[in-house]
Amino acid sequence: MKIAFHGAARTVTGSKHLLTLKNGKKYLLDCGMFQGMGNETDTLNRDFGFIPAEIDYLILSHAHVDHSGLIPKLVKDGFTGKIFANDATKDLSAILMADSAGIQENDIKFENKTRAAQGQPYLQPLYGMEDAVKALDYFVIVNYGQWHRIDENVQFMYLDAGHIIGSTTVHLKINENGKETRLTFSGDVGRYRDVILKSPGVFPQADYIIMESTYGNKLHDEVTGTADALLQWVTKTCLQKKGKLIIPAFSVGRTQEILFFLNQLENENSLPPVKYFVDSPLSLEATDIIKSYPKYFNNRIQKLLMSDEDPFGFKGLHFIKSVEESKSLNYLNEPCVIISASGMAEAGRVKHHISNNIENSRNSILLSGYCEPNSLGGRLKLHPKEVGIFGQAHEVHAEIGEIKSMSAHGDYQDLSQWLACQDPKQVKKLFLVHGDYDVQVDFKNRLLGKGFTDVEIPQRHWEIGLT
Repeated sequence: MKIAFHGAARTVTGSKHLLTLKNGKKYLLDCGMFQGMGNETDTLNRDFGFIPAEIDYLILSHAHVDHSGLIPKLVKDGFTGKIFANDATKDLSAILMADSAGIQENDIKFENKTRAAQGQPYLQPLYGMEDAVKALDYFVIVNYGQWHRIDENVQFMYLDAGHIIGSTTVHLKINENGKETRLTFSGDVGRYRDVILKSPGVFPQADYIIMESTYGNKLHDEVTGTADALLQWVTKTCLQKKGKLIIPAFSVGRTQEILFFLNQLENENSLPPVKYFVDSPLSLEATDIIKSYPKYFNNRIQKLLMSDEDPFGFKGLHFIKSVEESKSLNYLNEPCVIISASGMAEAGRVKHHISNNIENSRNSILLSGYCEPNSLGGRLKLHPKEVGIFGQAHEVHAEIGEIKSMSAHGDYQDLSQWLACQDPKQVKKLFLVHGDYDVQVDFKNRLLGKGFTDVEIPQRHWEIGLT
């Protein structure tokens, strides 16, 4: 059998790993979209590196767009197999894929106006709304903790990854010519002692491991200080400077974490009395879905639900739905907090909010998670004096901040803890994916020090045989 890495290879996004057996059957692990890669992004997303019609099965780890976002294009380009997913993952994927289709259709309309004026041919989106809806017909629900037989060669089991609601690690048993090979794909590993979710599950011994490494050389700040950090930023920006606090946040996971901590401040009677806007229709849908799966919450939240029926709601919270409402926030002349997607600030409404507020020193932009270096969020992390947004240069006078405790990805201690259930001597090869190359090199050296003897950092489209 062979494994090929067609995305998230020496970069964080675009998860696509293809397992091919000797009999020719093909099993795809994730089908994610590249994000925040600058001018290269569109080209990367148009080239799978394989023929979609030849894929027999897709096993999806979770709903984030960098893991699920190209599923509609896969179906559009000829895939007709089954897509296995957790129940919450299917529900979240439905709204994320539809949102991605809508963004593409709108962006292409805007781009084609410019191209028409220049006499250039029109572009087509990667996929449209009909493709996103059609893709849902191929989903098959598989629950945690049960071995599911796909065919005579492969069975797999999902375990909780603790990353977002419904996120999984994937564990496969592959039989060829009477020999069993055990392959584990980490998906995205969450954090132990997460404020909302259960910790990642202990998994069976593997022969081969495909492992994410986003924060493979970093330690996060303690999660327990997140509410206090948010309080400090709201107090400084909204109460002292009388400005706007803009928080780029992914609609699934990060937005709900922020709302949870703000709700905690209200329960402690310390939430500043300003208006709090979530400017993302997708975030409202995602929050409703997440609330519908309390079975995936940890014991702390289960206990909280006994006294607080909505751990993501509080006084002063407003969900913005229409474009007109979103635009009106630019003319709001009072202190407020705006939480808006996307988390990398590379697309979505938050990019407009940053564009309209970055030159005012009363305002602050608070980054809340990983950002690709070429994304707007990644560039803001470098504290530039000037930044380009929508092709226009902006002087950076707003204060740029970052909360490092809020990542849904585990740091190197979490990743090491996830691997602690494995006997390194039995792992024939460990592949590091989903990380920047310099981070992966550091994490590889750490793993070698822990007794893993063969750690590879594959490049995109790299293929290797498994014995």
